[in-house]
Amino acid sequence: MNWLANLAQKRTPWVLLALIAFTFEVTALFFQYQMGLEPCIMCIYQRTAMLGLLIAGVIGAINPNNMIIRVTALSTWAVASIWGFLLAREHIDMQTTTDPFAFSCEFEPNFPLPLHEWIPHFFAATGDCGNIDWQFLGLSMPAWMEVIFAAFTVVFFAVIFSRLLIKKSL
Repeated sequence: MNWLANLAQKRTPWVLLALIAFTFEVTALFFQYQMGLEPCIMCIYQRTAMLGLLIAGVIGAINPNNMIIRVTALSTWAVASIWGFLLAREHIDMQTTTDPFAFSCEFEPNFPLPLHEWIPHFFAATGDCGNIDWQFLGLSMPAWMEVIFAAFTVVFFAVIFSRLLIKKSL
């Protein structure tokens, strides 16, 4: 438990978080541009949440011993992983509902800045949220993203609880 509590103060776990998130971002682009799977608005939002995890890893790697930087990175990690999980859950609901009027998919992202216009290759949504174009081991893309974001969230809470129990601080 002490080992887990000390992870947030080491650079390597933060770099690993950033590398894992970066790998998922590259994988999303591979699915889009090599496999021809068009991302819907929910996919773009989940991609943005993954980008938040990458940013959390980079922030934490800057100086993990600085409490302000560490708390900022941990907060970013928490928001991105929980938000990503909730987005994936909502996306699964969109794909599995039998009521065609229960959910509707927006046509363009609702970001504070027009990222879909500035960087359309990354943020433009061209697919339909209700389509299930890809499955692996019986799970659709949003179902896998739910598993992935749940794993990030579980690891986050394990680190936080171990720090609070052992270190008595973040």
